[in-house]
Amino acid sequence: MRFKTCVLPFIILGGMCALFAPLRSWSQERGTQSLAITNAAEKAALPDAPDMQLQSAGQPAANAVLPPAKAGAERASSDAGDVSGTVTDVYGDIIPGATVLIEGSKASARQSQAANDNGFFEFKNVAAGDSYRVTIEAGGFEPWVSDPVTLASGQFFDVSGIKLKLKDEVSSITVVANPEQVATEQVRLEEQQRVLGFIPNFYVVYDAKDAAPLTAKLKFQMAYKVAVDPVNIAGAVLIAGFNQAGDTPDYQQGLKGYGQRFGAEYANGVTDIMFGGAILPTIFHQDPRYFYQGTGTTKSRLAHALSNPFIARGDNGRREINISSMGGDLISSALANTYYPDSNRGASLVFGGFLLSTGERELSSVIQEFVLRKLTPAAKRQN
Repeated sequence: MRFKTCVLPFIILGGMCALFAPLRSWSQERGTQSLAITNAAEKAALPDAPDMQLQSAGQPAANAVLPPAKAGAERASSDAGDVSGTVTDVYGDIIPGATVLIEGSKASARQSQAANDNGFFEFKNVAAGDSYRVTIEAGGFEPWVSDPVTLASGQFFDVSGIKLKLKDEVSSITVVANPEQVATEQVRLEEQQRVLGFIPNFYVVYDAKDAAPLTAKLKFQMAYKVAVDPVNIAGAVLIAGFNQAGDTPDYQQGLKGYGQRFGAEYANGVTDIMFGGAILPTIFHQDPRYFYQGTGTTKSRLAHALSNPFIARGDNGRREINISSMGGDLISSALANTYYPDSNRGASLVFGGFLLSTGERELSSVIQEFVLRKLTPAAKRQN
């Protein structure tokens, strides 16, 4: 791979309020009459309690005692709380099957459940007036604990801000549901690797022993991100300027010639990364990334870097002939024959492009092994 380098809602709301106001007034009058009848019946049933006096409006006097049945009903209505939420990680992805625990100040106020396939949980009929905490645990993540939650009667409380972090803030994921999830998380971290904070450095694995094989989807995802990265496009713009100054390839001069040179340079990079980083690695089940050695003698590290264009790691973890890299360089150089000027086409363009790409890759690998990790903030945190 070559890395050169509104009004209607208010009208409806007003109409609904106008419609329900008379109904509410009628309901309140009926409730007052019903309570007056109930209190009159209770007074008749208790002739020996002269101190229980009822007001004409149907409300109990200050010294009236609320009937036991009514008090019990009010206590029951206080147990109508509901606590729910959705479990996600710090990137916003849902985490199904997480264990969710809600605990109150009383031992009996304790419930647990597993989040569903959408990461959603809900505790119903939670007693009001108590203070609760929600604790969430999932494999490979640090436990998450909510702030204290005190429910009011009938309140439906949604727990927000649930963002589970990876354990120990590690950069290599070793405990998640399956190898595909491991690889997905690793690629997410690799796509944050930028030299000096802005130059993409995605195709390097700094913890080689725990690297999971990439799926075909991930291989194409990485290649696409490199191809459309603004820094790589800016690099093609710059190199096209150099080529314009050197009058190579043999396009005309002027704005049109510069556009042709930019198009050729960008096409070289895109075809190389797509074939060498996605298509062929998918066909031959090879990993297109550079696996940083980082230990051993300088000689062994240098040999490891220089062999990168020729030796690849297979998706099975074994060392293999790097068909993907070499094949991608050859295909990219051969395709250049379709858009380069006639005077630049031929076998020399194909094999010259191949040798140039191979040399660039060797130089890039040596720099990766000995220099770039120190200049890549995301990589320096991987220990």
